[in-house]
Amino acid sequence: MFLHYVTGVLCCALVSSVLFADAVLETKDFRAAVDERGRVNSFFDRANSVEYLARDQQRALLRVRVDGRFVSPSKMTWDGGKGSMRLVFEGVGVEAQVRAVAKPTHVVFELVGLTPNGKADVLEWGPLPTTIKDTVGEFVGVVRNKDYAIGLQGLNPKTLGGFFPNEEGRDTTRGQTAKATEWGSTLQAYSIDRSRPRKISAWGENFPNMPVPPIKGETLIGSKITLFGCAAKEALKRIGEIEQAEGLPHPVFDGVWVKMSRQAGRPYLIASFTERTVDEMLRYAKRANLATLYHPGPFKSWGHFELKRGFFPHGVEGMKQCVAKARKLGIRIGVHTLTNFINTNDPYVTPVPDQRLAKTGSSRLVTDIDDKATEIPVASPEYFDNSKANWLRTVMIGEELIRYGPVSKGSPARLKECQRGAFGTKAAPHKKGDAVAKLLDHPYKVFFPNYEMQHEIAIRLAKLFDETGISHFDFDGHEGCWATGQGDFASEMFAKVFYDHLKRPVHNGSSNSNHFYWHINTVLNWGEPWYAGFRASQADYRFNNQPLLKRNYLPGMLGWFAMRRETTLADIEWMLARCAGYDAGFALASDIRTLQNNPQTGQILDAIREWDHARQAAAFSEGQRKRLRDPEREFHLEKTGDGKWKLYPYTLSKPFVCEQRVRQPGEPTATQWDLVNPDETQPLSFNLIVEGKQGSIRDMTLEIDSHIRLDVPAELEAGQTLVCDGTQTVRIYDAKGRQTKAITLKQKVPQLSRGPHRVEASAEFTGEPPPRVVVRFKTRGKAELVSKSSRR
Repeated sequence: MFLHYVTGVLCCALVSSVLFADAVLETKDFRAAVDERGRVNSFFDRANSVEYLARDQQRALLRVRVDGRFVSPSKMTWDGGKGSMRLVFEGVGVEAQVRAVAKPTHVVFELVGLTPNGKADVLEWGPLPTTIKDTVGEFVGVVRNKDYAIGLQGLNPKTLGGFFPNEEGRDTTRGQTAKATEWGSTLQAYSIDRSRPRKISAWGENFPNMPVPPIKGETLIGSKITLFGCAAKEALKRIGEIEQAEGLPHPVFDGVWVKMSRQAGRPYLIASFTERTVDEMLRYAKRANLATLYHPGPFKSWGHFELKRGFFPHGVEGMKQCVAKARKLGIRIGVHTLTNFINTNDPYVTPVPDQRLAKTGSSRLVTDIDDKATEIPVASPEYFDNSKANWLRTVMIGEELIRYGPVSKGSPARLKECQRGAFGTKAAPHKKGDAVAKLLDHPYKVFFPNYEMQHEIAIRLAKLFDETGISHFDFDGHEGCWATGQGDFASEMFAKVFYDHLKRPVHNGSSNSNHFYWHINTVLNWGEPWYAGFRASQADYRFNNQPLLKRNYLPGMLGWFAMRRETTLADIEWMLARCAGYDAGFALASDIRTLQNNPQTGQILDAIREWDHARQAAAFSEGQRKRLRDPEREFHLEKTGDGKWKLYPYTLSKPFVCEQRVRQPGEPTATQWDLVNPDETQPLSFNLIVEGKQGSIRDMTLEIDSHIRLDVPAELEAGQTLVCDGTQTVRIYDAKGRQTKAITLKQKVPQLSRGPHRVEASAEFTGEPPPRVVVRFKTRGKAELVSKSSRR
């Protein structure tokens, strides 16, 4: 089989050199051509005889930067027998040698030579223009319409997806390996010569003029891409074939490539546990059929990742026992860290700081100082007086860390109010001329490794996972790798080094959507619960991310949601309906006390299990999924049998308004509403919002059909919401959707029969101007039957 494969490749290249004046490279369903000027001349769908190249656009296969300016080739010569392409950049005296090979599924281009050595410092593949614009996967690098897909893949971490963005190679967009245009789309990648010392603005504008040491051998040579084209429905499968053919990361779980596994997007539980409490937490996770029990803070410090003895008295052995218990239940154990962030209590910092901690720059002592000096004279204040990004204000001299206050003007500059022997290091005398290095820090009050040391951290993390069996974590804070000055290349390399040193792949996520990392990544799970109430925290952000994930072939994930003691079943089902609508998973952040004390914990866990079973079983129709995506709608799901459920939709009435009314003495001030219950008889349920900038309402009364009365014994301020869910407990929420109070009514909530009703509403108003009350009634509708689909 191997001989047949190689022979096919060579024959294809030979035929191309004989039949075409251009360099023509054909796969079984795609043809790419490069003309005598080094321009891409065709992106051809062989099966349907359709040309997808946008010819009127810039289409150089390869561009190089010389003296700060990008130039395109002026001439190309092609030796099809050797698969060798020579690109000449006449205006700047540069020549590039590219190896081009057509394989059955894809075409590979690799820079194998560049002369004269070191003249070009940046390389761009493309931008390569296509006429396809229906779906553009910006970080996976695939564009597609209903019939055909064309993709570009960087084949190593040095080949970064997108346009060259800046000197550090740091792209803050969601990705630009593929980019939509008004006429179609472009595909592009780039590499930077990192083998030379540089001074750049690192991490954006945070650390200007930062010296970045060279990485030996990390030149432009070896920059490598693949292009492919195939039927649109085959595109994801094709990427998997390319991964295997080119030695890219190809994580497989339970025999299934992660990008095609329905298991990848399963919900998981984020909650602390100990060796003592892990059994109880696993029972909660099992009841809800959650994929992972994920510890949010198991480490004594980031950097060396020693487990906290308070959680794991037996250290690694204790964690291994937790993993074994979880594995028996079919549950993963996960842990959270912040990629390459280093706490100040970590052995990399104290008692002897590692010389490989990342530095923004340095100066020299202008005089000797003893171990008690509180002012340190330096030759230049450049790196120390950074008011924009300087949270720990720490310098390293020898093996001592020193924190400092103001930086004096004049010559020499002085670091004043110094705290000697900071972070448990030892104060010592230092000599004139000794280096004073400013450590790079962060608002989280942490330090970072340089490029060399971050590899060590990635390897240490991988070894811990192998030793304990931990199988889920996130590259949260992935952007911390920018502290090396190597931009996205450093982020890609951290993930790759970690992956390469694992004995088996682990489920992982990230805060960044890097192109090469896509091959390693399991899910991206953006959305945090800390900024508002359950339904309000980053809601639009979560929903808007779902199309982005879909067009980049990643599972839908709606982010983290916090289950608190006051979280209700209705809240959870609001989230679960969105998950079903978007076919998305989520992470539930909670803790053992909440799970023990929330009165609806059992119902909530059961609901999570059943909603996700129905989602995984494709039980919902497309019409139902469209309605389930609407955040204004609410639903309830009940299991009725194996693979069968009832979906109950809720109907929200139009908004009814009650405002302060001025009448003559004795005249009723109530506002009258005509309400229709379209559903069966059920307890009265409503949401009441106090709209306005100031003031309050109190003693709200609802009277139905002149004989049923409900009193709400609460004062509500402008911006607050009151929710009555048909029980005697009403809940009050602040303007950000956070529950502030729960009140038990003295009376039972009245039943609302089917049909029309007259409602009279009254309240006392305060404020100038006073707020107004807006009420929407909610009724549960007729059940819709849903069942397991054969589509999965």
